[in-house]
Amino acid sequence: MLAAYACDPARSRGRRFAQPPAPTRTEYQRDRDRIVHSSAFRRLVYKTQVFLNHEGDLFRTRLTHSLEVAQLGRSIARSLALNEDLVEAIALAHDLGHTPFGHAGQDALNECMAAFGGFEHNLQSLRVVDRLEERYPQFDGLNLSFETREGILKHCSRAHAQQLERGEPGGVGQRFLAQTQPSLEAQLCNLADEIAYNAHDIDDGVRSGLITLAQLEEVALFEDYRREVVAEYPQLQTQTQDRRLLYETIRRMLSAQVYDVIEATRAALQGAAPHSADEVRQHPPLLQFGSDMRAKSQQLKQFLLHQLYRHPRVLETTGRAKQMVRFLFDVYLAQPQEMQARFLGRSDAARGAPDPQRAAARVVADYIAGMTDRFAGREHERLSKLKLVLRHRNIET
Repeated sequence: MLAAYACDPARSRGRRFAQPPAPTRTEYQRDRDRIVHSSAFRRLVYKTQVFLNHEGDLFRTRLTHSLEVAQLGRSIARSLALNEDLVEAIALAHDLGHTPFGHAGQDALNECMAAFGGFEHNLQSLRVVDRLEERYPQFDGLNLSFETREGILKHCSRAHAQQLERGEPGGVGQRFLAQTQPSLEAQLCNLADEIAYNAHDIDDGVRSGLITLAQLEEVALFEDYRREVVAEYPQLQTQTQDRRLLYETIRRMLSAQVYDVIEATRAALQGAAPHSADEVRQHPPLLQFGSDMRAKSQQLKQFLLHQLYRHPRVLETTGRAKQMVRFLFDVYLAQPQEMQARFLGRSDAARGAPDPQRAAARVVADYIAGMTDRFAGREHERLSKLKLVLRHRNIET
């Protein structure tokens, strides 16, 4: 039972390449299935969220993060009578374009691409589903519906939006130029993403020993529920039970945020009274926290930024990761034959582009962005040894 303002798959704006409908699945269910079966989705299991994959088996990866976003999104969507399948499809695809080594890899690749149009991971996620996946004989990409693609493109610079608009007039780039909003399902995924990473980064941060429960006492959103748990279960205030205390606090914190979003969004929808998904797009964001929860969420984000993401141990690993990405970019750009065959073919084809150097750099960026942490590490080791061998040969000659 969908609300009038939800996205109805029967009224989808369609796919870039027309295809007959599936006999047993809606358009958004079909999108979700294509995403789950894609190579890019499988690679998320070995892509960093905050901690590198090899640092511990229980830390989140891009894959487990995406699953948590989907779970939260579907729970909220059901209460608001939004389209759960569309929310799930967007959530599972929203990080497909992320580089190896998390935000460090993204920042390094953006620096490498500064002279060639830059690198945006949201735009890269769209490139993955529109171009880079090679599964069908009729077209590149996964040929997803407009609504799923709209939700995947969470952010986009004006320059890139203009580029998208030239290639697809009235398409997914248009809203960034017209300053309108995406569907409620897309707005929900944005907020579910934030709720998920704030919660699981607390869990991973405490598990790693980089932040402590004592430090978290200064964070109102966490501390309010920790006190509530301690009052109800005082026996959890021991060293052997502190993990139960952490989990129960996070569980209550998550529940409170979910209920807050539902309540605040219902109030916003009542005031705006949209009668269709297209009317939603003409309003300011309607899927939202209440003002008090928004302030508490922002405080938590600032705490994690300073105490976890900028922790010396995290910065040490991210510094090495940036060096690896820069090294790989320089080598592949100078020696494209070191890339896999299909990317070498694309690099050769780039010579015929209006701006060959820019096109070649984009091929290299696509190649690196698609790597897992493990593959990028192996390539760095292989190419470093190759470079050393060539240097010795030059010295000998």
